[in-house]
Amino acid sequence: MLKDLFRGKSRYVTVPARRVRTPGTGDGALQESPRKKEIPDGLWTKCRECGAILYNKELKAAHYVCMKCGHHFRVGAWERLAQLTDPDSFVEWDTSLRSENPLDFPGYEEKVASSQKRTELEEAVLTGRATMDGIPVAIGILDFGFMSGSMGSVVGEKVARLFDRALEQSLPVIIVSGGGGGARMQEGILSLMQMAKTCQAVERFSSGTKPYISVLTDPTMGGVYASFAALGNVVIAEPKALIGFAGPRIVERTIRQPLPPNFQTSEFALENGMIDCLVPRPELRSTLVRLLRLHGCSAA
Repeated sequence: MLKDLFRGKSRYVTVPARRVRTPGTGDGALQESPRKKEIPDGLWTKCRECGAILYNKELKAAHYVCMKCGHHFRVGAWERLAQLTDPDSFVEWDTSLRSENPLDFPGYEEKVASSQKRTELEEAVLTGRATMDGIPVAIGILDFGFMSGSMGSVVGEKVARLFDRALEQSLPVIIVSGGGGGARMQEGILSLMQMAKTCQAVERFSSGTKPYISVLTDPTMGGVYASFAALGNVVIAEPKALIGFAGPRIVERTIRQPLPPNFQTSEFALENGMIDCLVPRPELRSTLVRLLRLHGCSAA
């Protein structure tokens, strides 16, 4: 018809899906052929802050800090260990400790097993002895990926033993905290006891001559923050980390008042004297080494 001559053309080119004959589906039957992916999975990561698409190899080289906006991605305990310590220097402690289910909490064993498989850790904290630029240290790293870094009886015991061994061996202690789960509810009062246990261990360690440096990462909340994480001789934090006891939304709903800007961030904590300094992750290792040397620690 005449009107068809003036009909607008489609702006887009339609490419029909490839169709292939599939044996065994009847004479002449056709099925859609799956398209081959042009970009393999796992090559890129999207920054949740600025939306930039980051090449994973470059992101790892930048210590998992966004090259566009400086956002610090959460990293696991093994990756953190590789960033901070000398290669092949780490010797893990207390690998035989295992979580129990004292309250017969439904599904607890399954959650622990799932976290173990995902993080390649036995528990939410990795502890042991290593060197940093040749300086021997006792180091502990909490992994948020293991049940949100929550503190159960095994986590508290490993942290307490870390301080006690460090005192015996005259080693400085560095703990990198990243727990948003607080005390582990599946263990009830036994998990709450770990707050007192770890504080007592820090007190025993303070009778020695070596420093305890606490590093707060996103997030450091609940019982982790309300015990050993806040008791370092030097307390430093990564930028924009969430730090505090209860989350901002819980606090705001409880007091029914608006909160100050950046409430319970590391910047807010620094402004109010709760931490000593902010250190971007690429500078964390060199800063820790400098602090160790300033406190009289030297290579073996």
